[in-house]
Amino acid sequence: MSQTSTAIPTRPSERILALDALRGFAILGILVMNIQLFAMIEAAYLNPASYGDLTGINRWVWILSHVFTDQKFMTIFSLLFGAGIVLFTNRLEEKGLNPVRLHYRRTLWLLVIGLLHAYLLWYGDILVPYALCSFIVVLFRKKSPTLLTVLGVTVFSVSSILYLLFGLFLSYMPPEVYEGTKLSWQPVLEVVNHEIATYQSGWLEQMPLRAMTALKFQTFIFLILFLWRAGGLMLMGMALFKWDVFTAQRSRRFYATIMVIGLAVGMPIVSYGVVRNFAAGWSFDYSMFLGTQFNYWGSLLVSLGYIGLIMLVSKAPKLTSITRLFGAVGRMALTNYLLQTIICTTIFYGHGFGLFGQVERNGQILIVLGVWAFQLIASPLWLRYFRFGPAEWAWRSLTYWKPQPFRVTG
Repeated sequence: MSQTSTAIPTRPSERILALDALRGFAILGILVMNIQLFAMIEAAYLNPASYGDLTGINRWVWILSHVFTDQKFMTIFSLLFGAGIVLFTNRLEEKGLNPVRLHYRRTLWLLVIGLLHAYLLWYGDILVPYALCSFIVVLFRKKSPTLLTVLGVTVFSVSSILYLLFGLFLSYMPPEVYEGTKLSWQPVLEVVNHEIATYQSGWLEQMPLRAMTALKFQTFIFLILFLWRAGGLMLMGMALFKWDVFTAQRSRRFYATIMVIGLAVGMPIVSYGVVRNFAAGWSFDYSMFLGTQFNYWGSLLVSLGYIGLIMLVSKAPKLTSITRLFGAVGRMALTNYLLQTIICTTIFYGHGFGLFGQVERNGQILIVLGVWAFQLIASPLWLRYFRFGPAEWAWRSLTYWKPQPFRVTG
């Protein structure tokens, strides 16, 4: 009998509620920024001045979204992904099994899900980068927390250094290369209209542009950004898990300290970056390179602050109902992530309501609130009757190469 056939996935009763609650908090928060990619042209995600109204309430929606959410929840999710690798492999080793084979099978199927997600639904997929990084970072799972932290911060720094170097050498670029690169930051009207018309059209008509953009994300952007940022955060997440940070086992004082320091230091750094970018008029030469550094590093501190906050909530008996609510969303994180794509592409793309490019940021945030309400209500209701979300069930069944029990019994 193979090891795979004797391996048993984690039962619901064995799950760590605080970790699930943090994952649920992160998956909901990710949508605040992702919706800009669903609803508007690609350039608007990094350069808010490239498309849409940026005055009045729309300006404030963008500022608050950037300061409180941009990269923060993706950071938490990346940290948790690293923690999940340690948790998954440790539990298999406790059963006397070799975890590497199952980890690679599990990761391979996540890669397949991510590729389908990216090319068939939405190019902004994060599952492919996570899977690719996961193939590598698992090799470091047995290292000490201190070494993992040093390695993680070092790897995380690489993308920051690359962007700074690109900014320094802009003046040495051939003019045609410079102008071509600048188009990704501030596309000309023809490019903007083409992107809007494409995503307002049918699913098949969207495919060439979606596939081209997804491939760019999985190659060039992966090599200069995702590999280093997500990979470094996963290593740090392994360390934090080994230090029991994600399981609400540390003291209230510990979590209060990282919450206060993370938010008190991180928020001003991110906010200062916003001020500087507006002062620079969101120019390509400044905001694309040096201007991104404030949020790149500040978001790490803010994320630690959020982690401290959620762990404090998880340790409070009077707030158990809130913890369980977010925990249900987190138990179905993959399903909820994919569901956000299905809902938003139906709203904005041409095979649905075709509102791409027509909803300003104030309207987008209302849609986010609606999706949050739905997922916070639907997730615990679903888990009353089913052990896993449908995507989690499929992923587990493929990992263990055996259909898993689906319905709740007894």
